[in-house]
Amino acid sequence: MAALTLDLSASAVDLTRQLLDIPSVSDDEGPLADAIEAAMRDVPHLHVTRVGDTVVARTDLGRDRRVVIAGHIDTVPINDNVPSRFETLGAVDYLWGRGAVDMKSGVAVQLLLAVQLAEPTLDVTWIWYDHEEVGEDQNGLRRLAAERPDLMQGDFAILGEPSNGHIEGGCNGNLRFEVRTRGVRAHSARSWVGHNAIHDAAQVLQVLQDYRAREVDVDGLVYREGLNAVGIVGGVAGNVIPDECRVHVNYRFAPSRTVAEAVEHVTELFEGFDVEVLDSAEGARPGLDAALAKEFVEAVGVEPRPKYGWTDVARFWSLGIPAVNYGPGDPLKAHADDERVELQQIVDVERGLRAWLTGTTA
Repeated sequence: MAALTLDLSASAVDLTRQLLDIPSVSDDEGPLADAIEAAMRDVPHLHVTRVGDTVVARTDLGRDRRVVIAGHIDTVPINDNVPSRFETLGAVDYLWGRGAVDMKSGVAVQLLLAVQLAEPTLDVTWIWYDHEEVGEDQNGLRRLAAERPDLMQGDFAILGEPSNGHIEGGCNGNLRFEVRTRGVRAHSARSWVGHNAIHDAAQVLQVLQDYRAREVDVDGLVYREGLNAVGIVGGVAGNVIPDECRVHVNYRFAPSRTVAEAVEHVTELFEGFDVEVLDSAEGARPGLDAALAKEFVEAVGVEPRPKYGWTDVARFWSLGIPAVNYGPGDPLKAHADDERVELQQIVDVERGLRAWLTGTTA
């Protein structure tokens, strides 16, 4: 099979379409990573390193400040939404296809600018990484931070996650846990000799029903929290009183709170029940008070917003690097069967990044 090639002389819109038509579902990013690596190695002002299926391209111009601009190249599974196509809904032109929003349009903008901007005002590290859409242990950016943290160093970072072309600062933290109720098994014909753990789960659900999630101002951005049951498991057989029930809960907490503080909060909230943490991720504060962040906001000319979901900006924050999300695409269309991105947002994000990296006006 011939190696895939990318035409980086195309517009950002047309390059997005090229990327959409190269399937790269998680675990199958290799061919796209190969094409990106090959294209970047032909660019004289970039130094290219590959770690697994993550491609890093860096300028080395001796600038006194460096920005890291990153995007993931994998997608969730395809569901009859490849090949791509253009479509118009109302008066708005879209590009439709798996990954259009999350996040091949953002990657296309980055690839184009990486090639075209030989003399940016900052040194730039471009990172295109694998396995973002699957488990934490496979994440290419996590692996890069562990194996080559030097390649992630910078004074500021931008992640191309879909943000409707707005700047979204930081991200909420994420906590998944189980609340367990305990009972005593018995035959359902003689239920009074047992104790029904599923019935006790009503108390857990009532706590969640009564809970009022906070809105928290963190460095000028207001983050909305959420505490919700996302699953419930219980039962042994159709004629057995269950002795255990597990309520799966997801807590999205403002970045002013650490994971430890979030765990303490939910443990107190469900006092008297067994609480087991299944997964956790620290959030990231907005970081908009950093000098480069202020310059970026001014150059792009849009009002920053909070990021409610968790993103890999938190990895940069954990390294002491302030980071924001900035990319084309409506996050509500990420992973949808009708995933599509407005063409104008691709153009606007390219213009915004180009203006900032060249010291011009968007």
